Amino acid sequence: MNDRKVFGIGMNKTGTTTLKVCLDHLGYRVYGPDLELLRCVDRGDLDPVFAFAEKYNGFQDWPWPFVYEEMDERYEDSKFILTRRKNSDVWFNSLKKHSIKKGPTEYRKIAYGYEMPTGKKPHHVKIYEEHNEAVRAYFAGREEDFLEVCWEEGDGWEEICDFLGHDVPEAEFPHRKKSLSRAHLIVQYFKRNVGNVMDRIL
Repeated sequence: MNDRKVFGIGMNKTGTTTLKVCLDHLGYRVYGPDLELLRCVDRGDLDPVFAFAEKYNGFQDWPWPFVYEEMDERYEDSKFILTRRKNSDVWFNSLKKHSIKKGPTEYRKIAYGYEMPTGKKPHHVKIYEEHNEAVRAYFAGREEDFLEVCWEEGDGWEEICDFLGHDVPEAEFPHRKKSLSRAHLIVQYFKRNVGNVMDRIL
C-alpha cells in the first residue's frame, strides 16, 4: 500500500467516482463519501475526520473538499487533486439531474445550504466556483503537491500517473470507458430493435 495520502478535493459531480476508480487501480485504499464525517466537519469536530484519515491513503467526495487545508497541514507529503467540469453550467446541470434522481439529501443541505438545487443555480454555482478559486489560490506555486484535472477536456491516466509517480497502466481510463460503454449500448439497442422491425416486415 502507498504511504503517501492523496486527497480528491473537487466538489461532487466533478468526476470524483472516476478519480476513486483510478486510485483504486493504482493501489490506494480510497474512502468517501461519508455523511457522518461531513456532519462532524459541519460541527467543527475534526477528530473523527483525522481518525479516518489515518486508516486510508486515498480520499474523494465528502467531506474532503472542505478540509484540504487541515489535511495539508497534518500530512506534509500529501497530494491534492481538484476535479472539475468543463464549465459551471455543465456542473450544475449534472448536480440537478443527480438530485432529481436521488431526491433531497443531507449531503447537499450541509454542503450547499439546500437539499435540492432546483431553482437555486446562482447560489450553487457561486459555491462551486468559489471553492475552485480558493483551492487554486491555496496551492498556487505548489505544482508538486497539487493537480487540477477535467476528464471532459481529455485529462486521464497520463496526468494522474505523472503527478503521483506511477507508471501508466494498460487499463482503459474509466471515464472514457464509461462513455464508450454507453455508446456501445445505444448501438446495440438500435441494432436489436431495427433488426426486430426488419424481421417483422420481411
